[in-house]
Amino acid sequence: MRLLLGWAINACVLLLLPHLIPAVHIHDFFTALMVALVLGLLNAIVRPLLVILTLPITLLSLGLFLFVINGLMFWLASRMFTGFQIDGFGWSIVAALVYSLVSWAVSSVLLRKNA
Repeated sequence: MRLLLGWAINACVLLLLPHLIPAVHIHDFFTALMVALVLGLLNAIVRPLLVILTLPITLLSLGLFLFVINGLMFWLASRMFTGFQIDGFGWSIVAALVYSLVSWAVSSVLLRKNA
């Protein structure tokens, strides 16, 4: 149940993103659900491989290259769906940052564990 709620939260945050960043366009809630699923899969499978492969660059940039990797994951997801567009790679880095922050904030409030 917790996994499904997290998935729905991420989809809702994706629907909120075009209101916060004008360079992001998403068609409907179903597209947001599919993009949230693909982002989760990309972050679980592809992102760790990219982090390992780019470890020297990440260390030299003091971790700032991770923003580029997050933007790349967002950009890849936007290329997989016609109903989800980002106007440029720079905007995908900004969108990934805003998406992560808003999703984290909402999830920490709604999905907090009972002590």
